[in-house]
Amino acid sequence: MEQNPLTNYINNLSEERQQVIQKLRKVILENLPSGFEEKVNTMIHYVVPFSIYPAGYHCPPKQPLPFLSLASQKHYVALYHMGIYSNPELLSWFVSEYPNHAKRKLDMGKSCIRFKSMDDIPYELIGQLISKMTVDQWIEIYEAQRNR
Repeated sequence: MEQNPLTNYINNLSEERQQVIQKLRKVILENLPSGFEEKVNTMIHYVVPFSIYPAGYHCPPKQPLPFLSLASQKHYVALYHMGIYSNPELLSWFVSEYPNHAKRKLDMGKSCIRFKSMDDIPYELIGQLISKMTVDQWIEIYEAQRNR
């Protein structure tokens, strides 16, 4: 019997990474506003489905609008949050709150939050971050950015 893509993805990780990805996924699912949908390919994605946003992603439009991704990379676990990249107020809030929830310095790119130390992931803060943007808010921000 063939396993589903999520099970395959998780089972192909080290035991430590499996535990971290499963815990982060649980936090995401518990805090993700309604309307987003989970998809899996090379990583775990949370997207705005075509039933809500038929236009899809601009590159390519055959993909649903991405919002959040979770991945085990070679040297870290990554959380990619498109909303934090597109909303300066959300980014400012997250950057200022991070030191109150983690011992190590924030390691972040434009939308990528990297966790190199598996024992210092601020799960509660991640849950708060996930809950701060609804599907409608994300679509509004996305369309405003696209129309510039």
